[in-house]
Amino acid sequence: MDPSPTLARRFWEAIEPIHAVAYFTPEPAQAAETVGLTGWWTGYFAGRAAPVGPVGEAAGAALFFAFAPAKVARALPAAWQSADPAKVLDSRLAAVRTALGRVLPPTASGSLRRLVDLLERAAEGCAYEGRALAAAWSRVPRPADVAGRLWLATTILREHRGDGHVVAVVHGGLTGLEASLTHVATGNVSRELIQRSRGWIDAEWEEARRRLVARGLLDRHSRLTRTGGVLRREIENATDRLAAGPVVTLGETGVEEAIRLAAPISRHLVDTNVIPVPNPIGAPRP
Repeated sequence: MDPSPTLARRFWEAIEPIHAVAYFTPEPAQAAETVGLTGWWTGYFAGRAAPVGPVGEAAGAALFFAFAPAKVARALPAAWQSADPAKVLDSRLAAVRTALGRVLPPTASGSLRRLVDLLERAAEGCAYEGRALAAAWSRVPRPADVAGRLWLATTILREHRGDGHVVAVVHGGLTGLEASLTHVATGNVSRELIQRSRGWIDAEWEEARRRLVARGLLDRHSRLTRTGGVLRREIENATDRLAAGPVVTLGETGVEEAIRLAAPISRHLVDTNVIPVPNPIGAPRP
C-alpha cells in the first residue's frame, strides 16, 4: 500500500465495502438461487455480467480477467439457460436493497441522500472506452430508492476503476494470474485467499511464478524484486490515474466530503463483520 494514497485511491477505499455487500451478504446469493442459478459462483459471474448481456465463455474470461478462464467457463454461458440477464439483474438489485437495509448503520440515514448525490455526480465523470463492465452498469436505470441508488453508484465507480486496473495490468505486460502473484508478493493478501477465490490450480500458479522469476520480477522465494516492485507501483499508479475522472468531476472538496460520508459506513460494515478484511478484492478498512 502506498504510504501516501492518492485521492482516487482513498475514494475507492471509502466506497468499495458498500459495493461489496453484494458478495458478502446472503441475500444476493439467495436471489440467484431463486431465479434458477446453481452455485454461488454462477450467481457471482452472472450477477456482475448481467447488464452486459448473455456473454459466453470467451467474453466472460476477458471481462473477469483476474479469474481462471476454466472457473468462468463453468458459469458462463450456462447461467443464461436458467435465467435471462434482465431477470438476474432485477433480482440482484432487489436483493442488494434488502441487504443494505439490514446492514447499514442507523446513523447513516441522515447523510445517505447527500452521499448518493455526490457519488452519482462522480459517476458522470467516468469515461468508458475499453471498460465494458462499467459502461454496461452505467446504463442500468437509476433505482427510485436511496439504498438502490447508493449501491448502483458505488458499482459503476468500482467497475470503472476495476476495468481501468485491467488496462493498467495489460499495459504492464502481465496476465491476470501474474498480476495476482505480484499482488500476493506485496504481502497484502495471502496466496491461499487469492488462489482459492480466483480458481487457479497449482500447476498454473507455478508456471506463472517461473515466468515472473525469469523476467526478474519475483525472486526464488516469490518475493518482489526491485524491478517487480517498481512495476507493481507503476500499475497501481496507472490504476489511480485511470480512475481520476470521477475525482476531477467532483473536485477535491467534493471527494473529501464523499469520503467523509462513506468511510464511516464502510468501517461499520467491516467492524460488524459484514465485509471481511483481508478479502480477495483487496479492500482495506477505510
